[in-house]
Amino acid sequence: MPTFDKLTIGISITSFTTFQLFFHFVSAWLSKHLTSGFNKLNARQKIEWNSRIVSTFHAWLVGCFCLYILWFDDAVNADPVWGDPFLVKVNVAITSGYLISDLLIIIWYWKAIGDRFFVTHHVAALYAYYYVLGEGLLPYFGNFRLLAEFSTPFVNQRWFFETLGYAKSSAANMLNGIMMIIVFFMVRIAVIPTYYGRMVSTFGTEAFHRLGFGPQCSWIIASVLLDIMNLIWLLKIAKGCYKVLCLWLTQMDETQERRKSE
Repeated sequence: MPTFDKLTIGISITSFTTFQLFFHFVSAWLSKHLTSGFNKLNARQKIEWNSRIVSTFHAWLVGCFCLYILWFDDAVNADPVWGDPFLVKVNVAITSGYLISDLLIIIWYWKAIGDRFFVTHHVAALYAYYYVLGEGLLPYFGNFRLLAEFSTPFVNQRWFFETLGYAKSSAANMLNGIMMIIVFFMVRIAVIPTYYGRMVSTFGTEAFHRLGFGPQCSWIIASVLLDIMNLIWLLKIAKGCYKVLCLWLTQMDETQERRKSE
Protein backbone atom coordinates (compact mmCIF):
# COMPACT_ATOMS: atom_id res chain seq x y z
CA MET A 1 0.00 0.00 0.00
CA PRO A 2 1.60 3.31 -1.07
CA THR A 3 2.34 5.75 1.76
CA PHE A 4 2.87 9.46 1.26
CA ASP A 5 5.41 11.19 3.48
CA LYS A 6 4.73 14.59 5.00
CA LEU A 7 7.17 16.38 2.68
CA THR A 8 5.45 15.02 -0.44
CA ILE A 9 2.01 15.94 0.86
CA GLY A 10 3.22 19.38 1.91
CA ILE A 11 4.81 20.14 -1.47
CA SER A 12 1.70 18.94 -3.32
CA ILE A 13 -0.60 21.08 -1.19
CA THR A 14 1.72 24.09 -1.52
CA SER A 15 1.88 23.57 -5.27
CA PHE A 16 -1.91 23.29 -5.54
CA THR A 17 -2.42 26.44 -3.47
CA THR A 18 0.24 28.40 -5.36
CA PHE A 19 -1.21 27.58 -8.77
CA GLN A 20 -4.73 28.38 -7.62
CA LEU A 21 -3.58 31.78 -6.36
CA PHE A 22 -1.63 32.31 -9.58
CA PHE A 23 -4.73 31.57 -11.67
CA HIS A 24 -7.19 33.66 -9.66
CA PHE A 25 -5.01 36.66 -8.77
CA VAL A 26 -1.42 36.83 -10.05
CA SER A 27 -2.02 36.03 -13.73
CA ALA A 28 -4.55 38.81 -14.32
CA TRP A 29 -2.43 41.40 -12.50
CA LEU A 30 0.70 40.37 -14.39
CA SER A 31 -1.05 40.19 -17.77
CA LYS A 32 -2.48 43.70 -17.44
CA HIS A 33 1.05 45.03 -17.05
CA LEU A 34 2.49 42.94 -19.89
CA THR A 35 -0.09 43.70 -22.57
CA SER A 36 -2.98 46.10 -22.96
CA GLY A 37 -4.74 43.44 -25.03
CA PHE A 38 -5.65 41.51 -21.88
CA ASN A 39 -8.27 44.08 -20.86
CA LYS A 40 -9.97 43.70 -24.25
CA LEU A 41 -10.60 39.97 -23.78
CA ASN A 42 -14.04 38.67 -22.89
CA ALA A 43 -14.65 36.68 -19.70
CA ARG A 44 -14.26 33.32 -21.40
CA GLN A 45 -10.97 34.31 -23.01
CA LYS A 46 -9.61 35.63 -19.71
CA ILE A 47 -10.30 32.29 -18.03
CA GLU A 48 -8.34 30.41 -20.67
CA TRP A 49 -5.63 33.09 -20.73
CA ASN A 50 -5.06 32.76 -16.97
CA SER A 51 -5.09 28.97 -17.25
CA ARG A 52 -2.41 29.08 -19.95
CA ILE A 53 -0.26 31.57 -18.01
CA VAL A 54 -0.25 29.16 -15.07
CA SER A 55 0.46 26.26 -17.41
CA THR A 56 3.47 28.08 -18.89
CA PHE A 57 4.89 28.92 -15.46
CA HIS A 58 4.52 25.30 -14.34
CA ALA A 59 6.12 24.00 -17.55
CA TRP A 60 9.30 26.07 -17.20
CA LEU A 61 9.59 25.29 -13.49
CA VAL A 62 9.31 21.49 -13.61
CA GLY A 63 10.99 21.23 -17.02
CA CYS A 64 14.19 22.86 -15.78
CA PHE A 65 14.09 20.78 -12.59
CA CYS A 66 13.62 17.67 -14.75
CA LEU A 67 16.76 18.44 -16.78
CA TYR A 68 18.77 19.01 -13.62
CA ILE A 69 17.78 15.57 -12.32
CA LEU A 70 18.52 13.85 -15.63
CA TRP A 71 21.96 15.46 -15.80
CA PHE A 72 23.09 15.36 -12.18
CA ASP A 73 21.10 12.80 -10.16
CA ASP A 74 23.44 9.80 -10.43
CA ALA A 75 21.36 7.55 -8.16
CA VAL A 76 18.26 7.85 -10.34
CA ASN A 77 20.15 7.43 -13.60
CA ALA A 78 22.06 4.38 -12.32
CA ASP A 79 18.91 2.63 -11.04
CA PRO A 80 15.85 3.89 -12.97
CA VAL A 81 13.43 1.60 -11.12
CA TRP A 82 14.53 1.89 -7.48
CA GLY A 83 17.04 4.78 -7.39
CA ASP A 84 16.85 7.41 -4.63
CA PRO A 85 13.63 9.24 -5.56
CA PHE A 86 13.97 12.31 -3.29
CA LEU A 87 14.46 15.01 -5.96
CA VAL A 88 12.09 13.27 -8.35
CA LYS A 89 9.41 13.18 -5.65
CA VAL A 90 9.81 16.92 -5.15
CA ASN A 91 9.38 17.58 -8.88
CA VAL A 92 6.49 15.13 -9.30
CA ALA A 93 4.78 16.54 -6.20
CA ILE A 94 4.90 20.02 -7.76
CA THR A 95 3.40 18.63 -10.96
CA SER A 96 0.74 16.64 -9.10
CA GLY A 97 -0.35 19.76 -7.24
CA TYR A 98 -0.58 21.58 -10.56
CA LEU A 99 -2.53 18.77 -12.26
CA ILE A 100 -5.10 18.63 -9.46
CA SER A 101 -5.38 22.43 -9.50
CA ASP A 102 -5.85 22.46 -13.27
CA LEU A 103 -8.41 19.65 -13.13
CA LEU A 104 -10.42 21.64 -10.61
CA ILE A 105 -10.24 24.75 -12.81
CA ILE A 106 -11.26 22.80 -15.93
CA ILE A 107 -14.25 21.25 -14.16
CA TRP A 108 -15.31 24.52 -12.52
CA TYR A 109 -15.08 26.48 -15.77
CA TRP A 110 -16.13 23.62 -18.02
CA LYS A 111 -18.21 25.76 -20.39
CA ALA A 112 -15.21 27.98 -21.04
CA ILE A 113 -12.25 25.57 -21.10
CA GLY A 114 -13.71 22.08 -20.65
CA ASP A 115 -11.74 19.48 -22.60
CA ARG A 116 -12.09 15.69 -22.17
CA PHE A 117 -8.69 15.19 -23.75
CA PHE A 118 -6.98 17.24 -21.04
CA VAL A 119 -8.97 15.51 -18.30
CA THR A 120 -7.85 12.12 -19.63
CA HIS A 121 -4.24 13.32 -19.82
CA HIS A 122 -4.26 14.69 -16.26
CA VAL A 123 -5.91 11.59 -14.78
CA ALA A 124 -3.50 9.23 -16.59
CA ALA A 125 -0.51 11.25 -15.36
CA LEU A 126 -1.78 11.35 -11.77
CA TYR A 127 -2.42 7.61 -11.88
CA ALA A 128 1.21 7.00 -12.83
CA TYR A 129 2.61 9.55 -10.37
CA TYR A 130 0.62 7.93 -7.55
CA TYR A 131 3.22 5.15 -7.41
CA VAL A 132 6.17 7.51 -7.77
CA LEU A 133 5.03 9.61 -4.82
CA GLY A 134 3.61 6.80 -2.71
CA GLU A 135 6.39 4.25 -2.98
CA GLY A 136 9.22 6.04 -4.78
CA LEU A 137 8.96 3.63 -7.71
CA LEU A 138 10.31 4.31 -11.20
CA PRO A 139 11.87 7.70 -10.40
CA TYR A 140 13.81 7.94 -13.67
CA PHE A 141 10.75 7.28 -15.80
CA GLY A 142 8.47 9.53 -13.76
CA ASN A 143 10.94 12.39 -14.11
CA PHE A 144 11.67 11.65 -17.78
CA ARG A 145 8.00 12.25 -18.59
CA LEU A 146 8.31 15.85 -17.44
CA LEU A 147 10.60 16.64 -20.39
CA ALA A 148 7.34 16.96 -22.35
CA GLU A 149 6.55 20.18 -20.49
CA PHE A 150 9.11 22.12 -22.54
CA SER A 151 6.70 22.14 -25.49
CA THR A 152 3.85 23.67 -23.47
CA PRO A 153 5.02 27.33 -23.48
CA PHE A 154 5.15 27.38 -27.29
CA VAL A 155 1.70 25.81 -27.60
CA ASN A 156 0.34 28.40 -25.18
CA GLN A 157 2.13 31.25 -26.95
CA ARG A 158 0.43 30.36 -30.21
CA TRP A 159 -2.93 30.73 -28.48
CA PHE A 160 -1.84 34.07 -26.95
CA PHE A 161 -0.83 35.44 -30.36
CA GLU A 162 -4.07 34.35 -32.00
CA THR A 163 -6.20 35.74 -29.16
CA LEU A 164 -4.40 39.09 -29.33
CA GLY A 165 -5.13 39.27 -33.05
CA TYR A 166 -1.68 38.55 -34.48
CA ALA A 167 -1.89 37.46 -38.11
CA LYS A 168 -1.14 33.76 -38.56
CA SER A 169 1.46 34.70 -41.16
CA SER A 170 3.16 37.29 -38.92
CA ALA A 171 6.86 36.80 -38.19
CA ALA A 172 6.25 36.28 -34.46
CA ASN A 173 3.57 33.67 -35.09
CA MET A 174 5.60 31.89 -37.75
CA LEU A 175 8.73 31.74 -35.57
CA ASN A 176 6.77 30.47 -32.58
CA GLY A 177 5.03 27.88 -34.77
CA ILE A 178 8.35 26.54 -36.06
CA MET A 179 9.78 26.38 -32.54
CA MET A 180 6.59 24.76 -31.25
CA ILE A 181 6.62 21.83 -33.66
CA ILE A 182 10.41 21.33 -33.33
CA VAL A 183 10.37 21.33 -29.52
CA PHE A 184 7.16 19.28 -29.35
CA PHE A 185 8.69 16.63 -31.60
CA MET A 186 11.99 16.60 -29.69
CA VAL A 187 10.61 16.30 -26.15
CA ARG A 188 7.50 14.19 -26.79
CA ILE A 189 8.14 12.08 -29.89
CA ALA A 190 11.88 11.81 -30.58
CA VAL A 191 12.49 10.62 -27.01
CA ILE A 192 10.07 7.70 -27.34
CA PRO A 193 12.75 5.17 -28.45
CA THR A 194 15.01 6.18 -25.55
CA TYR A 195 12.17 5.95 -23.04
CA TYR A 196 10.87 2.56 -24.16
CA GLY A 197 14.37 1.24 -24.75
CA ARG A 198 15.17 1.94 -21.10
CA MET A 199 11.82 0.45 -20.09
CA VAL A 200 12.35 -2.79 -22.04
CA SER A 201 15.86 -3.14 -20.61
CA THR A 202 14.31 -3.57 -17.15
CA PHE A 203 11.93 -6.36 -18.20
CA GLY A 204 12.79 -9.67 -16.56
CA THR A 205 15.17 -8.10 -14.05
CA GLU A 206 14.85 -8.52 -10.31
CA ALA A 207 14.08 -4.81 -9.98
CA PHE A 208 11.17 -5.14 -12.43
CA HIS A 209 9.69 -8.15 -10.61
CA ARG A 210 9.90 -6.33 -7.28
CA LEU A 211 7.50 -3.70 -8.62
CA GLY A 212 4.55 -6.04 -8.59
CA PHE A 213 1.70 -6.37 -11.06
CA GLY A 214 -0.13 -3.14 -10.14
CA PRO A 215 2.79 -0.74 -10.62
CA GLN A 216 3.93 -2.61 -13.74
CA CYS A 217 0.50 -2.17 -15.36
CA SER A 218 0.27 1.44 -14.22
CA TRP A 219 3.67 2.22 -15.70
CA ILE A 220 3.14 0.55 -19.07
CA ILE A 221 -0.52 1.51 -19.62
CA ALA A 222 -0.06 5.15 -18.58
CA SER A 223 3.06 5.47 -20.75
CA VAL A 224 1.36 4.06 -23.84
CA LEU A 225 -1.78 6.14 -23.28
CA LEU A 226 0.20 9.37 -22.88
CA ASP A 227 2.23 8.70 -26.01
CA ILE A 228 -0.87 7.95 -28.07
CA MET A 229 -2.20 11.35 -27.02
CA ASN A 230 1.16 12.96 -27.85
CA LEU A 231 1.02 11.50 -31.37
CA ILE A 232 -2.53 12.77 -31.83
CA TRP A 233 -1.49 16.22 -30.60
CA LEU A 234 1.49 16.21 -32.97
CA LEU A 235 -0.78 15.49 -35.93
CA LYS A 236 -3.07 18.36 -34.93
CA ILE A 237 -0.13 20.74 -34.53
CA ALA A 238 1.41 19.63 -37.82
CA LYS A 239 -1.88 20.21 -39.65
CA GLY A 240 -2.16 23.68 -38.13
CA CYS A 241 1.42 24.56 -39.04
CA TYR A 242 0.89 23.25 -42.58
CA LYS A 243 -2.13 25.51 -43.05
CA VAL A 244 -0.20 28.53 -41.76
CA LEU A 245 2.75 27.71 -44.03
CA CYS A 246 0.44 27.41 -47.05
CA LEU A 247 -1.14 30.76 -46.15
CA TRP A 248 2.28 32.38 -45.84
CA LEU A 249 3.46 30.96 -49.18
CA THR A 250 0.26 32.15 -50.86
CA GLN A 251 0.76 35.65 -49.49
CA MET A 252 4.38 35.61 -50.65
CA ASP A 253 3.27 34.62 -54.16
CA GLU A 254 0.63 37.34 -54.21
CA THR A 255 3.18 39.91 -53.07
CA GLN A 256 5.60 38.87 -55.82
CA GLU A 257 2.83 39.01 -58.43
CA ARG A 258 1.90 42.55 -57.35
CA ARG A 259 5.53 43.65 -57.57
CA LYS A 260 5.81 42.21 -61.06
CA SER A 261 2.63 43.93 -62.20
CA GLU A 262 3.88 47.25 -60.82
